[in-house]
Amino acid sequence: MKRQSLKNPIVLAAVLIFVSSWSFAWEYPVIKGYGPMNPLPHAAVQPDQSIKYKVIFEITRVAQSVDKVNPGLDRVARFLNVMAASGIMPKDVELAAVIHGPAAPIILKNEIFKERFKMDNPNEKIIKDLKEAGVKLYVCGQSLADNGLEHQWVNEQIAIAVSALVVVPTYQLKGYAYQPFF
Repeated sequence: MKRQSLKNPIVLAAVLIFVSSWSFAWEYPVIKGYGPMNPLPHAAVQPDQSIKYKVIFEITRVAQSVDKVNPGLDRVARFLNVMAASGIMPKDVELAAVIHGPAAPIILKNEIFKERFKMDNPNEKIIKDLKEAGVKLYVCGQSLADNGLEHQWVNEQIAIAVSALVVVPTYQLKGYAYQPFF
């Protein structure tokens, strides 16, 4: 049997048609500009509208550079966008996120962030958008101390918890699924 080659115009056309049928269009149904998602209506596992999604996110990772949005916050936004694309809106889920460890400085008010890093806090808008979508946002009080951050410097959208070590198991024991992001 003769082997087909991509040099054959018919085979090449078939491959191009097949590949062009894949859609990689990023969408932002709820959190505009953050948490890009690609709709996959035929994927094997889809959000289940009969489930009440309750998720606790743990955010410790820092962005690649101080001028970038924290990838953990972006992940929470993606969760909301994926759910919304399947018809499950933010009011129909219960989400919480605790920020700690090296990620703690992302919670700074813009004026404090600007003093420390000589630029605006790139996380300010996504924090506001997540809060408006109903996400409960916490920062670990122990991480504030570890990073030399004063309580009055914390963005008013974020509550100070005694410790991430308390937030995560408390939410898990209340039935929240755990989403680490290290």
